[in-house]
Amino acid sequence: MIEFMDWLPDQPQLNNKGVTIAENVIPMARGYRSLHGFEPVSNAATGAIRGIFAGKDNTGIVTLFAGDDTKLYKYNSANNNLVDSSKSGGYALGGADRWRFVQFGDKVLVAGGSGEELQKYQLGVDTAFSDLSVSAPKADFIAVVRDQVWVASIDEGSGKIPFRTRWSAINDETGWTVGTDQSDFQDIFGGDAGAITGLVGGEFATILMERGIAVAQYVGSPLIYQIDMVETSRGCKYKNSVANIGKTTFFISDDGFFSFDGRGANPIGAEKVNRWWMNDVDTSKTDKMSAAVDPINQIVCWSYVSNDSTDGEPDKMIIYHYVLGKWSIALVQAELIAPFFTSGVTMEGLDNINSDMDSITGALDSIYRGGSFLFGGAYNSKIYAFNGDAMDATIETAEFSLAKDRHTVVTRTVPAFEISGTGSVTMSIGSRDRQDDPVVYSTASALTDEGFCQHRVQARFHRFKMQLTDNWQKAFAVDVEGRPLGRR
Repeated sequence: MIEFMDWLPDQPQLNNKGVTIAENVIPMARGYRSLHGFEPVSNAATGAIRGIFAGKDNTGIVTLFAGDDTKLYKYNSANNNLVDSSKSGGYALGGADRWRFVQFGDKVLVAGGSGEELQKYQLGVDTAFSDLSVSAPKADFIAVVRDQVWVASIDEGSGKIPFRTRWSAINDETGWTVGTDQSDFQDIFGGDAGAITGLVGGEFATILMERGIAVAQYVGSPLIYQIDMVETSRGCKYKNSVANIGKTTFFISDDGFFSFDGRGANPIGAEKVNRWWMNDVDTSKTDKMSAAVDPINQIVCWSYVSNDSTDGEPDKMIIYHYVLGKWSIALVQAELIAPFFTSGVTMEGLDNINSDMDSITGALDSIYRGGSFLFGGAYNSKIYAFNGDAMDATIETAEFSLAKDRHTVVTRTVPAFEISGTGSVTMSIGSRDRQDDPVVYSTASALTDEGFCQHRVQARFHRFKMQLTDNWQKAFAVDVEGRPLGRR
């Protein structure tokens, strides 16, 4: 039996220790499981969505926010509309700027790049966003570090300073007077570290730069924060490639995928997916990349524009299971990806969404219960979630010879998988006699009543492709029956 091991596209296909295709799947300890389809949750905004965030007030009520280039919205769970909640006059996000949200106490704070004032929305009180403070800088990045609000790559009125960080007064998101209540700033040069490309909060600040990573630890007056450049051999090349969970930050550098634990960067894609991804990504459109962690599935994902994209928009998502250290790929079109919580809706309110209960997409208990975690994002100016039916998937083994130095004929394959209800599986065989021959695939064969797929494929080298559709759940191996042919 051939078990479905790690997806290793960087390794040769012949005698690869893993699989060569793992498409529209999530890695498991043994094999792969289904990835649910990307389905709409909201109606459309005015433009492409550039940020999503869910805030929770002191009573546990969840409010879901989104933003495009001209508006900030609040999601109305009664009718799925995105309600304009912008400040008077709206916004004009420039170029590839994104809305980046944080929650500080009962307030949601938003940074929109060097062209927009920092915004605030008090949960349970406000009906629209407003400027945070006349003394607050504009910023590309925002985070909460201990009990202070941090921003980075800022504009204080005289143009962007891409290597500067600044933080608010303690427990006061409106206090930005340097030298008052421990509000201050720091320029981070770090030799040739370049511009700041990411900011992550928590007990300490992680400051990602083009060619380095700095960590800021609170030490109190007079220094306030001690900032050390802890990584100088590499940095974060793409500012939209940063995602984190707990004290671990994920990012993409010049030489591939990395995680950062507060002390140093650790390679996670070397000799596995780095070279494949660098050849696949459209490097002229990396500003459209987005990254997010799904803690329920224990994965971090990067959505990006590949060289296969026909419209210049993100069309693929590479997936890393950060517990297992395994990878997969998904064909998903997304304006961005993001984790969020849902707002609740009453059963009576469902009539405002759709009078036909059977036509409501997604699981009712996850979308409409309220406060449920959803991993999703945006597409076609709508909020989306990975909450649909299982996506059609493909898993392909490495290429190998069943009998050393001999041709073989494969007569049967027995796929090992699990389905629910109407799920189905087919098997096809890729074969060739020489390594410089093109791979020719047999017609896909469905399961017989006896539980195997029939074939008759003769060659020196074979690879086995499993394709799963409908409500499949898990796929983990394939058994092969064949026999060697006589020597000539």
